Amino acid sequence: MPPAADTTTAPRSGVRPQTEQPRSPRSRYLGWLFAVAIAAAAFNLRPVVTSLGPLLDQVRADLGMNPTVAGLLTAVPSLCFALFGFAAPGMARRLGPVAVITAGMGAITAGVLARSFAGGTAVFLLLTALALAGVAVSNVLIPVVIKRYFPEKVGPMIGLYSMSLSAGTSLAAAVTVPLTGALGGDWRVGLGVWAGLAGVALLLWLAVLVFKRERGERAGGGAATDRLPITRSRTAWAMACFFGLQATGAYVVMGWLPKIFQDAGVSEGTSGVLLALTMVIGVPVSFVLPNLAARRGDQRLFVVVLASCGIAGYAGLALAPAAAPWVWATLVGLSNCAFPLVLTMIGLRARTAGGVAQLSAFAQGVGYLISIPGPILIGRLYQATGDWYLPLGFLALLLVPQMLFGLRAALARHIEDEAVRPAAPAKA
Repeated sequence: MPPAADTTTAPRSGVRPQTEQPRSPRSRYLGWLFAVAIAAAAFNLRPVVTSLGPLLDQVRADLGMNPTVAGLLTAVPSLCFALFGFAAPGMARRLGPVAVITAGMGAITAGVLARSFAGGTAVFLLLTALALAGVAVSNVLIPVVIKRYFPEKVGPMIGLYSMSLSAGTSLAAAVTVPLTGALGGDWRVGLGVWAGLAGVALLLWLAVLVFKRERGERAGGGAATDRLPITRSRTAWAMACFFGLQATGAYVVMGWLPKIFQDAGVSEGTSGVLLALTMVIGVPVSFVLPNLAARRGDQRLFVVVLASCGIAGYAGLALAPAAAPWVWATLVGLSNCAFPLVLTMIGLRARTAGGVAQLSAFAQGVGYLISIPGPILIGRLYQATGDWYLPLGFLALLLVPQMLFGLRAALARHIEDEAVRPAAPAKA
């Protein structure tokens, strides 16, 4: 799977496409190295968060963390993803996206390892933020690398990326507790062990960095990409809102689904398995869906199908959660596959790697900011009413604007054609 040449046509907005021509016979092997590195990086983008949840009570007790700070931890990932995600394109223009992703893998490795030695709450939060900063820049720039070096394989590569991300998410959630028990029961070991996998990804990206020798804006031999006034693009705004609403649902499910089932009489063990099901189902779907979506001129059909699955799943959870819990968990898991779909659309809605960088940063940055209040609001609604009818009804209702924004974002358009600077007035 060697890096292919970027053969995209020049957009009307004047953005100059980048090209990447094979320069030696080793390009094929470099392509496979790229693919393995992308999969390894994606695998490490969620254990920072999902390994912490199952051990949070132990962490709180050991560090003397009060409930308010523990609650803050649920909002920190989205906030870091937004803030550092906005900074990623500027860093990539100076250093090259491969270098920034490599640094991101280093930040994840260092943050996850060091926080397991933290002696206090403030240090733990700071080191978690360091790891999340690495996650944020990698979130934004991996689609850029895919667009730049695999322009003819955007669907399959986004599928590989999404599948690996889903696998890392579900594995960390499922095995952290038993793994911690097998290693002696200390939460520090249970969290720190994930730094080993991040270290493997770091080594792979260091190898890519050495062989690729990127140099900032002109990496790959292309000219610097013009910065777009991306806020002029309706597609970019629709993508950001679609991203934010799907992230809201995903974070609510990860945080509250076991509680929803437990309140309906489902055992703790079974409720944990049902949560794992919602994550595991994303592994095969995340590989297949981007391939199917990339083959179509637009992706509106997939937007409607996934939103419909979510509405049906939330309705079942509200009305009869214990009657068919495996069905509801499956439907909700399918709805959360809007994440690989939106990643695919980000790669398709821009003509160049530079355009993808700006769209990815904008959509993810604004989107994660939109998602921050969701889990908190759902908790407040549950606390106020004492049941899940209103919270689940609210989640189902959110899928309506998610579908509408998704339908707009799924149209076969390019942000370069919309984000056009006004022509300068002619001089007399």
